[in-house]
Amino acid sequence: MKPLSRRPCMLRPSTSYASIQARNLSPQTRFTRHSSKMTTKPQPLAPPPENHTVELLRRHLTPVPPISQSSSTLTDFFAPFAHNDTKIILIGDSTHGTSEFYQARAELTKYFIQHYGFNIVAVEADWPDAEAIDKHVRPRSPSAPSLTQDSEKPFQRFPTWMWRNVEFQNFTKWLKEWNEGKDSKTEAVGFYGLDLYSLGKSMQAVVDYLDKIDPEMAKVARKRYERMMMWAEEPHEYGLEALAAGFKGCEKDVMQILNSLLRKRVEYESMIWDGEEFHSGEQNARLVKGMRNVKTTVTLKLTGVLDAEQYYKAMFYGRDESWNLRDKHMFETLNRIIKHRSRSTPSKAIVWAHNSHIGDARATSMGWSNDELNIGQLCKEAYGDQALTIGCLTNTGTVAAARKWDGDMQVMKVRPGLPNSYEQLMHATAVKNFVLDLRVGHCNEELIKALMEKRLERFVGVIYAPGTERQSHYSHAVLPEQLDGFIWFDETKHVGALEVHQPHTTVEFDETWPFGL
Repeated sequence: MKPLSRRPCMLRPSTSYASIQARNLSPQTRFTRHSSKMTTKPQPLAPPPENHTVELLRRHLTPVPPISQSSSTLTDFFAPFAHNDTKIILIGDSTHGTSEFYQARAELTKYFIQHYGFNIVAVEADWPDAEAIDKHVRPRSPSAPSLTQDSEKPFQRFPTWMWRNVEFQNFTKWLKEWNEGKDSKTEAVGFYGLDLYSLGKSMQAVVDYLDKIDPEMAKVARKRYERMMMWAEEPHEYGLEALAAGFKGCEKDVMQILNSLLRKRVEYESMIWDGEEFHSGEQNARLVKGMRNVKTTVTLKLTGVLDAEQYYKAMFYGRDESWNLRDKHMFETLNRIIKHRSRSTPSKAIVWAHNSHIGDARATSMGWSNDELNIGQLCKEAYGDQALTIGCLTNTGTVAAARKWDGDMQVMKVRPGLPNSYEQLMHATAVKNFVLDLRVGHCNEELIKALMEKRLERFVGVIYAPGTERQSHYSHAVLPEQLDGFIWFDETKHVGALEVHQPHTTVEFDETWPFGL
């Protein structure tokens, strides 16, 4: 049976995520900080940077030296974020290709690991790719499979520069050295992927795992995944087919694989690396379907197959639903990782993702106009003040990005912040680099009030379109409600990518369509 041909007329117009976000709509609802209570009072747009607000910023910000020279001021400033009962720290960036953002995120992460016992690094990346890094940096028992020279290289899907860059390479080198000699279950730091685009890799990972542990069950898995494999290379086609009347999806087959693995959990866990490989196998299987139908408190690898099947169907019914499904998947995966690691030792997590994911969606037009949520909002709702967010922002410089899907990486000039934007306001301070704690009780009340005016904020993903920057990359936000703190770099440079040319993937409806974030 061949998949049906594409039906572009059945799709919504392929407006990009950023351009939908950037519509100049007044919010219909607002929320009280760290609360789900809503009000109906709209907030006016902020005027151009007023001298009083700029002066307040200058008075209360903390300057930091260039990150390449010293990170001690930065790490000391954010040390209180890791105090007390903090369970999760989410560190975001406003682009996917800025060197200073990657460096600052890495330095904060190393500091929190060294001084406060954080033992989970969970990132906006696919599970199988991140697991390859985890096998490289975290010691495992002799019976556990490891990354070898013959292993498939991780992060080969567009955009490769997002993780295949010098800054991330330096962090993984440090993490491997930190983990040396530490018990992999109780002391070593694990590296995990939260995203759900790895449909084909996740199905193959489940089968490979079963080949080692239960060859008969592997045969069953191959049979049940057979229909889904038709779309492994072009999973968006599966979403298109779901629009056709009478289309029979693969949800039942992939659910049966998950249920079979869960029934045999105890048996499998006793056979290979004390449950770690089972946890990975379960997460991959989940990735092929959809978590809303799975009510279980067990750990991870099947999630990949489960959630991806549902995501690719949702893509073509509406962008709001698919965005929400993706971020719910990230949040649920994070929870399962924490629960899995907590079986051996108390666990605390650091999350790396774009500002659009980690900043509370209720404080942006994502939530006001589009009814979208994100992992930052979900963490706030579930963990309250035990989940804290730090964003990275810039005014100008250079960025690594592409001009179109699957396009080669280019080094592009970042335009200065637009009028009425937070970027323009921060630039007006004339302070090159600084940090600010936006939490109530930690920041000057008058400054918080001034920053509560609704302003534009820039969001650049893997695509940068400077010619249509206002429409493509700006959205409205209220910064003190979106983030707990932020790092400002007035001028930044692009990441040191390991390669420029991108591997070919399907140009039309790439897996990250329509977001790029």
